[in-house]
Amino acid sequence: HAALNGAREEVIMAAMEANFEQVGKAFIQHYYQAFDTNRAALADLYQGESMLSFEGSQVQGKEAILAKLTTLPFTHVQHQVTSTDCHPTTNGGILVHVCGNLVVDQESDKPPLKYSQTFVLMPLPGGTGWWVFNDIFRLNYG
Repeated sequence: HAALNGAREEVIMAAMEANFEQVGKAFIQHYYQAFDTNRAALADLYQGESMLSFEGSQVQGKEAILAKLTTLPFTHVQHQVTSTDCHPTTNGGILVHVCGNLVVDQESDKPPLKYSQTFVLMPLPGGTGWWVFNDIFRLNYG
């Protein structure tokens, strides 16, 4: 029975791992598509408890985060994801860390900016989706 239970636990862990990887990567695709085309559409991803750190500036709450994201000093942006790492967290959450390139205001003659962004996603009640509990964004210089 011990071998059977061990194998069963491995199958359950593999299913959980596949799920948090799938959810994390699908979230990133959705988030950057919305960010790059219509930042106001990100509103549904944040709640009152959500916190954003953008280049060291912290804001909390859906309205404050949306105000920050929709008033950033650029018109066009394109996120080019180079890596995504996802981990399960406590209470059914998912930690998602992204590295990539950022093309701002279609400046294709300039090298893209390097960035990293980390999210903690939490499940919505009833398992109907996910919301952003934490969002940390930094440009990478050097």
